[in-house]
Amino acid sequence: MPAPADGPLLDDEAGRIVRPYTVSGGRTRPTAALDLLTLVMATGDAPAGRLGPEHTPVLALCAAPTPVAQVAAELRLPVAVTAVLLSDLLDCGAIVARPPRASVTPTDRSVLEAVLDGLRRRL
Repeated sequence: MPAPADGPLLDDEAGRIVRPYTVSGGRTRPTAALDLLTLVMATGDAPAGRLGPEHTPVLALCAAPTPVAQVAAELRLPVAVTAVLLSDLLDCGAIVARPPRASVTPTDRSVLEAVLDGLRRRL
């Protein structure tokens, strides 16, 4: 069997060789509230506690602020499983999480008018 191309969870020929449920240790609920746009970033500190090998690629993806959805996509794992792994890293101090910064409010009149003007120009 060839070496896994995308780490220990995937194999070129066989596809996924470890079920997502197994990766999260059977857990389905994260201990932290993380949504798709929550930004996560490694602290650079040694984790307080022992982490499994499934946490290593997750931590590597968090070198810069990265949305939870992107981490899940890069790992090719469901968001729920990724959130469990990220919450483990958050609990042991290996990463920090913060909501994305909103540059404008969705109901800002000037933004809505700019979108409307753009749509009119295209139609």
